[in-house]
Amino acid sequence: MATGKANAESVEQSIQVEIYNQTYSIRSDGDNEYIQKLAKYVDGKMRDISSGTMTVDSLKVAILAALHVADEYHQALETQAQVDAQLGSRSAECSELLDRVLKHKDVMPQQEFDMEQ
Repeated sequence: MATGKANAESVEQSIQVEIYNQTYSIRSDGDNEYIQKLAKYVDGKMRDISSGTMTVDSLKVAILAALHVADEYHQALETQAQVDAQLGSRSAECSELLDRVLKHKDVMPQQEFDMEQ
């Protein structure tokens, strides 16, 4: 299982987590706290879905929770893509401004440049 923290010398271990009243033994070479955090998140999603839909079938609840998590993930990807595009645009603007300043500096007499500083 991939975790939030990489460890060069990790040793695979087993951890018990509880999700929606079921105990699962998960083997991982990652951080136990991170795995517990993920399990708690999934458990919360399933409980939210269960209380909102009155569904008692744990498989259906799990599938609906997985759809919600997938939706959150794809929305985050879209938001990140927008931020990346904005950052790229701003970076290009800054680069253009810097180029203009540097070109202007090259044609400006040294005396004028000293006065502007």
